[in-house]
Amino acid sequence: MSSERPEHLLKWLQSQPSLDELDERFPGMRDAVRQELAEIVAAGSPAGLPTYLKRMLQAERLLERKLGNSRGDAKIAAALVEQIARTRMAHLTIKQHLIAEATGVTKGKVRFNRINGYLAQKLLFADGLERKPVSLFWFRIVWPLLWQKRLLMPLVQPKGIYCFYSGALLTELVSLIGSRTCLEIAAGDGTLTRFLADSGVAVTATDDHSWTHAVNYPDFVLKRTAPVALHEFAPEVVICSWPPAGNGFEQQVFRTKSVQTYIVISSRHRFAAGNWDDYNAQSTFEIAEDARLSRLVLPPELDAAVYIFRRKTG
Repeated sequence: MSSERPEHLLKWLQSQPSLDELDERFPGMRDAVRQELAEIVAAGSPAGLPTYLKRMLQAERLLERKLGNSRGDAKIAAALVEQIARTRMAHLTIKQHLIAEATGVTKGKVRFNRINGYLAQKLLFADGLERKPVSLFWFRIVWPLLWQKRLLMPLVQPKGIYCFYSGALLTELVSLIGSRTCLEIAAGDGTLTRFLADSGVAVTATDDHSWTHAVNYPDFVLKRTAPVALHEFAPEVVICSWPPAGNGFEQQVFRTKSVQTYIVISSRHRFAAGNWDDYNAQSTFEIAEDARLSRLVLPPELDAAVYIFRRKTG
């Protein structure tokens, strides 16, 4: 445990430090986290990882409540700091492993060469890292030409980009939402809302703005936590793209009476995104993957899945 004052460390942790920075401030913690993760995977399946991360988040919340009730007890504050650091280290260690699995790169920086970078830029982005609706026609022609394609997502994920939306997917989502009011939660840079709004959907983008270190939030992405946004806007449709694994906010979607449909653009690998404990615990909505829509999320190597939650009737 670092000898620094807890309030200073809490402020530092809010800056989303890297794995190496955490290792420097909290020596020995990285090896302990790696051992815990190795034991989970060795037990049989990575499916235990979301439960592990959720348990860590629950420990954080418990310590936060204790700290509030104790009026700033120094020992509880120190325990909270260590738990937050441990949780972030676990997330980053899992992410590092997934990047290594996807790219084969275990050391150094992941980079595109000039040709691959140029083709990817023209295919997927309008300007800089501003995404555009992707033409399936051109994607099917250009994507096979990129011999470094598996480097794409590790390069863009640190900027809050977890997938790309085909024009065909957007057309289907517009039809699914129709004239109903729509709220995007955990919207990040608001790309999906921007695309839907350009097609005439009455959609509002919200995010807690916790990723200011990596994401440039445009003015139209309102700073709201998901529970606050759901209460304020009472939407008929909610959409979320790549909700964090084991998050604590999706459960509020199922408790919001105005919501008729919840659309989740996510991963087929349950440990990678979404809160499957809450999905399975709720009984108000029926859930089904729309395989046709799943195939329209790009790139295909993501193994993306689009899940549709529909409120039960009767």
